Amino acid sequence: MSSEDANVTLLLRQQNWHNERNKLREIILDCGLTEQVRWGKLCYQFENGNVVIIYGLKHYCALGFFKGALLQDPHGMLVKPGQHSQSMRQIRFTTLEEIGDKEEYIRVYINHALDIERAGLQVEFKEKDNIRAPQELEAKMAEMPALKVAFEALTPGRQRGYILHFIGAKQSKTRIARIEKCIPKILAGKGLS
Repeated sequence: MSSEDANVTLLLRQQNWHNERNKLREIILDCGLTEQVRWGKLCYQFENGNVVIIYGLKHYCALGFFKGALLQDPHGMLVKPGQHSQSMRQIRFTTLEEIGDKEEYIRVYINHALDIERAGLQVEFKEKDNIRAPQELEAKMAEMPALKVAFEALTPGRQRGYILHFIGAKQSKTRIARIEKCIPKILAGKGLS
């Protein structure tokens, strides 16, 4: 057994969303996608392009479509996983029965996602670099040069995650509190999550 097969088997043994994960996997594999473990999740590809991923989260399990923003949504099933998501869209489920009831629609979405991948279509991303650090962060970095060095050493995605977290607070005192709480993680080179 290859390490890839062992990783798939390990994921399929997880207790949370066990039956739902197996049912979604069965549907996806029947649509002709190849299976791989990426980011600790079951990920399905077509010619090395990521198409769909299975999430087992706390309150729901989901199919995540990497180019979901390009999918048509005639049944109103797609949701953004987060406020700032530009490409990913999910179909969420809370029961095995729900998956069974929507299996026909799920197949339509997967096949449409596969058509998008075959056509080589790409999601047009909004400019990510236009996000500016709040002045509270700038002031703290001026006060703590080590923080500035550590923040600038983070990947652009981690920097963006922190900035979005900080600017999400309406009041300055809340932004300052968030920054203070995140300083140890930033200094350790870790992302927000």
